[in-house]
Amino acid sequence: MLDELPIVLDRTAAEPLAVQVAGALRAAATGGVLRRGERLPSTRTLAERLGVSRSVVAAAYDQLHAEGWIAGRHGSGTYLTAAPAGAPQHHPAARGDGARPALLDLGPGAPCVDAIDRAAWRRAWRAAADRTPVVRKERGGEPAYVAAVAEHLLRHRGLRAGHDTDTVVLATAGTSAAVGELAAALLRPGDAVAVEDPGYQRAVGAFRAAGIRVEPVPVDEAGLRVDRIPPDVRAVYCTPAHQFPMGARMPAARRVALVEHARRHGLLVLEDDYDGELRYDTAPLPLLAALAPDVVVHLGTTSKILSPTLGVGWLVAAPGIARAVLDHRERTGTTPAPAGQLVLAELARHGDLARHLRRLRRLVAPRRELVVAALRERGLEVLGDDAGSHVVVPLPGQAAERAAVRFGRLAGLELDSLTRHHLDADVPRRRFGIPLGYTATSHAELRVAANAAADCLARAREEHPAGDANSP
Repeated sequence: MLDELPIVLDRTAAEPLAVQVAGALRAAATGGVLRRGERLPSTRTLAERLGVSRSVVAAAYDQLHAEGWIAGRHGSGTYLTAAPAGAPQHHPAARGDGARPALLDLGPGAPCVDAIDRAAWRRAWRAAADRTPVVRKERGGEPAYVAAVAEHLLRHRGLRAGHDTDTVVLATAGTSAAVGELAAALLRPGDAVAVEDPGYQRAVGAFRAAGIRVEPVPVDEAGLRVDRIPPDVRAVYCTPAHQFPMGARMPAARRVALVEHARRHGLLVLEDDYDGELRYDTAPLPLLAALAPDVVVHLGTTSKILSPTLGVGWLVAAPGIARAVLDHRERTGTTPAPAGQLVLAELARHGDLARHLRRLRRLVAPRRELVVAALRERGLEVLGDDAGSHVVVPLPGQAAERAAVRFGRLAGLELDSLTRHHLDADVPRRRFGIPLGYTATSHAELRVAANAAADCLARAREEHPAGDANSP
């Protein structure tokens, strides 16, 4: 707790003392005197220091609490919980040690770890640790994990997989790792794969690391354009449940067209269902893997619904494909680590995984509403289905996009850009805008950051109107 706070009150001013106290505390946070996590003086202590009644300080604290700046902890005190929305007034990098002030992460693709029940989380880790240490890893995944994934897919994604089906469930180290394994096991260097553009660049990196040529395919409001798939590709990678990063949901007709195209041309479809559990409006459409398990490999991950801490995902494929992946693992000695698998199995065994997903949807949906409201209040367009953990705000050109990112940094925000998600930055008519995430921060921080981000994007749009889409 700070012993001194730079609060100077003007008792001759028309502004109420409580408003002055609240304003001084905001300024202290913006200037770096107060930092997130620091404890504030009690209302009684601060009132005595300032020579005012306790009700004045209490009113100031109530206002800051309502705005999301501070929060009380039972039996502990009051703490600053939100980062400043204004431009930082201090520059720690000037100390010469290379340090920079921390920025609030509003990028897409982060999990909402606030939704994790920490007691259940600790219990699952303890139970996993109580198991006898493995002597040799299971190439396909720990049996308890594979069973938990199969049950999860059936209950939450409507996909029958594994036992008594024509598919096999394998543990993976995550989506990108699975893409790399599939490329190495099924394709040859020089083969081509079609990938959404803009799309998930880590999957692109995994393909390229295996020597695979990546061909961009444009997306529209229905997802990947099937009619634009190049004729010489061996596989198609896509995110039909919630296209990353544009947020479209592939409708049933487009899904059928993709499956028919794959069968007609002998292609393999890699379906990345990275956050398919996060829908807030309607039930999700059937997975591609449920429509065509013969040509679709289904990929999932725990990184978006729980945490990257576990480092595990899954792959559902026809037996021949699964066998090729297992042969590759045997040749290279690579196998997903068991620890994260065992933790997820314990969460599922006690019903904590299902409870977590229900809690996650309850917590994330209001965050999306908060962000969308802040953006639309400033006249900004919002793209993306009512799902997942991010929305997209289109901007008129690259100059506006770069300005938004720059304004965000000045406001203490880390913003992403659509340019970064394109396969080739030199391709004309690419999309410009900001994918805005709302799960990496606390809800209190988001209340402040959403308005600050909306201000940054509105300013960028105003200062860089349409007509500069291909500006450097």
